[in-house]
Amino acid sequence: MEIRKLSLSTIRSIITSLSVLVLVISASATLVRSTPPNVLEQVLASGELRVISTNGATTFYEGSDGLTGFEYSLLKGFADSLGVNLAIENQADTRELLHAVEQRQYHMGSAELTALESQDYHLSFAKPYMQITQQLVYNHRLGTPTSIKDLKGKEVLILADSAHSKRVARLQKKFPNLTWRPIENGQMIDLLEMVHKGEADYAVIDSNAYELHRYSYPRAKLAFDISNPQPLAWAFPHSKDTSLFDAAQRYMAQIKRDGSLAQVTKHFFERHIDEVTTGEAMVFAYRLQNRFPQWSDAMKSAATEFDLDWQMLAAIGYQESHWLADAESHTGVRGLMMLTKRTARAMGVNNREDPLQSIYGGAKYFRMMLDRLPERIQGDDRLNLALAAYNQGAGHLEDARVLTQRMGGNPDKWEDVRKYMPLLSKSQYYSRAKHGYMRGWEPVQFVDNVRNYHKIIAWHEQQNELRLASYSGGALSSLHKAPTETAAQGENLSL
Repeated sequence: MEIRKLSLSTIRSIITSLSVLVLVISASATLVRSTPPNVLEQVLASGELRVISTNGATTFYEGSDGLTGFEYSLLKGFADSLGVNLAIENQADTRELLHAVEQRQYHMGSAELTALESQDYHLSFAKPYMQITQQLVYNHRLGTPTSIKDLKGKEVLILADSAHSKRVARLQKKFPNLTWRPIENGQMIDLLEMVHKGEADYAVIDSNAYELHRYSYPRAKLAFDISNPQPLAWAFPHSKDTSLFDAAQRYMAQIKRDGSLAQVTKHFFERHIDEVTTGEAMVFAYRLQNRFPQWSDAMKSAATEFDLDWQMLAAIGYQESHWLADAESHTGVRGLMMLTKRTARAMGVNNREDPLQSIYGGAKYFRMMLDRLPERIQGDDRLNLALAAYNQGAGHLEDARVLTQRMGGNPDKWEDVRKYMPLLSKSQYYSRAKHGYMRGWEPVQFVDNVRNYHKIIAWHEQQNELRLASYSGGALSSLHKAPTETAAQGENLSL
């Protein structure tokens, strides 16, 4: 085989060509690296979604298990869907919050924001997650106003520098005799409380805030809407780069389709109390603050020992005795937890009028009622059936479940059992029951009342947490791990 030798000029030509090729490749690589990542890619690369919000009842606050709240749950779900951590910081001033988003100091803002109050800023709003209206509330001792004209000569509180102030400014052009007093550095819960206490006659608050707090402030009554529905949405810096904004749009569309948005909304806002009247709610709120604290530690201790919800145990105690240690009924039950002699003896209670013994005995008995139910019954059905048994005894509950099944209902479902339980006060039904006659309507009302009192206790406890969080003086921030984080497990929306 003949091997040809390359000339010097040929070798130089090849080296030159290779050098040019290397330069071209290097330039191309430099060109690729010089293209900046979009906002979504930056979030994914950093592993963190930075959000600015306002600490409050409907946004985010510190609960017993870490941060929680309606908007927090939505934000946490969005961060989880991206596989990143959520870093949320507090800014009480809405103007400062909007300015920070506009200046790209944060990826997004979420604080009950509407386009109306944000129109002076260069922002883009995602699809709304809620519609709210501005509503007038009044103190119950006053006549119910039916229109803006009824407020002539009256003073109405509003939050300063809010969407309400813009709405009021427009109303004043049409009704110049109206008097509005802006409250600086306040929250809607503050306005509602002032109206409830009679410190103010009227105030304007958002419909979601009223729905959340209405049972904590029963003297503040709803009059009418003063605005059309306004959409609440997340705010993003206005930019040609819509990568993160588009991801938020997809997420919001998804949770609307799969029902997750409706579920979290119901969890935080749609907690109805049907049986407790306004007067009863006010009396209960007073006793919760002035009578219950002396039994609080004992309730919590007994609940811990028997693995119960202390707020539920407290609700039972209130329904039974209004938290009076020497209470006694015409049937002979007595004490704070209203134990019968036989039940007290079985629970090891020697003195039913000793409140500590009574609380211990009541907790032990309620745990027994829970444990006696079949394992297949879970959740609220198990709790409600156990409450009915606490009130009327396990035997009567079993009679009611047997009757329910005989009537074609499901004996494991409280909604079915409650329909047929009152029939056991009629001879044609209790004559066939193993344990005979029972006041069948009483356990139904007992369960309803206990569950309602439990809700009010939980709300008051939440208000205390909100107060501490809102006025702690420091900015709140958190950094949570995405898919592995479990602190607020029941409220997160992970897609």
